[in-house]
Amino acid sequence: MNISDYEFLRKLLKERSGLDLSADKQYLVESRLIPLARKAGLAGIADLVQRMKSGAEGLTWEVVEAMTTNETFFFRDKIPFDHLRDTILPALLQQRANRRTIRIWSAASSTGQEPYSIAMCLKEKAQMLSGWRVEIVATDLSQEVLEKSKAGIYSQFEVQRGLPIQLLVKYFTQTGELWQLNADIRGMVQHRQLNLLQDFSHLGRFDVIFCRNVLIYFDQEAKANIFERLAKVLEPDGTLMLGAAESVVGITDAFRPCPEKRGLYQPNPARGSRPMIGAGSPALKVVAAR
Repeated sequence: MNISDYEFLRKLLKERSGLDLSADKQYLVESRLIPLARKAGLAGIADLVQRMKSGAEGLTWEVVEAMTTNETFFFRDKIPFDHLRDTILPALLQQRANRRTIRIWSAASSTGQEPYSIAMCLKEKAQMLSGWRVEIVATDLSQEVLEKSKAGIYSQFEVQRGLPIQLLVKYFTQTGELWQLNADIRGMVQHRQLNLLQDFSHLGRFDVIFCRNVLIYFDQEAKANIFERLAKVLEPDGTLMLGAAESVVGITDAFRPCPEKRGLYQPNPARGSRPMIGAGSPALKVVAAR
């Protein structure tokens, strides 16, 4: 792949998806796009780029999807789901007692393991949530991975990664070598295609936002912009969850980290007179505004 073609792809991917490739990632582009070029009946990446330049919009989005589809698995990193079950949910049950509604957004849902892990966490608390309306919204840039997520069908390898055996037996049905999530769990998740670089205010407000392991691919300016917009759709006492390698520090003051709760962030009260979740409650201790 020549430098000109690589620079074209770098610019296009940043504009379309926010993916900020460094100058030395040609090997990654080649490993993902050469199979796509062959599938399209093209000799290689040079022909692929030429076809895209001629206005092949469908092929362009296939390129974007091929480069932005990332690895995921059930209950990834475990700790965020422990926080959801043991800290966030009990606090919300107190603070949402009047409206009895909880909304959760999985903002980079990929093939569905994250939103379905959330759904299973909540299903395990069904007795506590009786009479409550719970919405889980799963969004991703790629329509292809959303379709896989909607089907809820996973290989033996996929269900063995992070999924406790008791939940596999309880919530999945085996068909040959594949496992399908039961309809009641699939029905808890709404799927929508969404580019985080674009406006997402139409999704409404959320009590919890999972935005994990996606912003690491964005440059600082794009991250700051997304954080600002996430703060606007998160309830004043809501919680943002980021990946283990992600942080708001040095990027935005729209959020503040929760002490002793790795990966959890909440709206910064210094931005306004907005109470933090768990204020006055032992459920979740937060840093007071100064």
